[in-house]
Amino acid sequence: MEVAHCYLDGNADAVEFCPHDLHRHVLAAATYTLQEGDRPSRSGSISLFDVDADDGRFDLFHRVETAGIFDIKWNPVGGAVDRPMLAQADADGCLRIHDLECSSDGEKGGVLREISGEKISSSMCLCLDWNPSATSISVGLSNGSVSIVSFSESQLDVSQEWKAHDFELWATSFDMHQPQLVYTGSDDCKFSCWDLRDSPPNMAFQNSKAHKMGVCCIAKCPSNPNTLVTGSYDEYLRLWDVRSISKPVNETSIHLGGGVWRVKHHPYIPGLVLAACMHNGFAIVKIEDDKGELIETYGKHGSLAYGADWQRRELAQEDKQKSNVVATCSFYDRLLRVWMPGNNKEHTLLG
Repeated sequence: MEVAHCYLDGNADAVEFCPHDLHRHVLAAATYTLQEGDRPSRSGSISLFDVDADDGRFDLFHRVETAGIFDIKWNPVGGAVDRPMLAQADADGCLRIHDLECSSDGEKGGVLREISGEKISSSMCLCLDWNPSATSISVGLSNGSVSIVSFSESQLDVSQEWKAHDFELWATSFDMHQPQLVYTGSDDCKFSCWDLRDSPPNMAFQNSKAHKMGVCCIAKCPSNPNTLVTGSYDEYLRLWDVRSISKPVNETSIHLGGGVWRVKHHPYIPGLVLAACMHNGFAIVKIEDDKGELIETYGKHGSLAYGADWQRRELAQEDKQKSNVVATCSFYDRLLRVWMPGNNKEHTLLG
């Protein structure tokens, strides 16, 4: 069911619902726009929306202009800092942290205020991930390197950096169950894991055979410490058991018909995965008994499907069927949509 939509001020590539209590209505959407010519530039923005799908509310309340953004992430709940902060990885090679400052009158809304920024590299920052305690951020770079940046008392400091891949590093992810481990994926088709307890970090494993094209995204399963998924330009979503990383759990995995650019696990429903599939819109996959099943597709975007996220909503049991709210965005048409999946029998997500 459609809730609302709008067009952003630039090419849309990332959306993130705030996970923190009292701020779960806040949706951040980021853009990256390349201005070509004699002096090319990469500009961007972050827009904040107030979203209530039940009331049909979808209001822009803040926008800040930035360098061109490749990735944004809110800090995790339960970390060292209990207030909402949004990290951005941008084309200027910078990692920036924004505080969400609430309105003084207590009304919903607020503004982003940059509290820290660090130029990580002369290369572009392509992706980022917070560790579970929100004390470190991993950043993937366009030169194939990965940086581990410590964050304490609003200060950013590069603590480790190493050449992890041969080409652009599009995916970096902390293991939420073993945060000393960081996973990376790259245009070199390799999927790797690094142990940060060593300096430089030791390669715990590397798979260079499963992905037939570049690795775009990596996401550990919150409900299963042994399972993670990867997405690739080769259009497959692959399920992995980290105890045996030589090949995916299901050798065929699941074909989604477009490059799997981003994957998001549902915040409450185990095994439910939302995927942005580039040329083939968006998909919802149910993973059960080591197998994946495509249960819903969403094709109401007219351009590259890049950004996707679930809203975290605590509802009474009788309202669980209504609890699925998704935001998606597509690149060239600058379109941002909020919708509720699973509203007919064949697409029931909680059966």
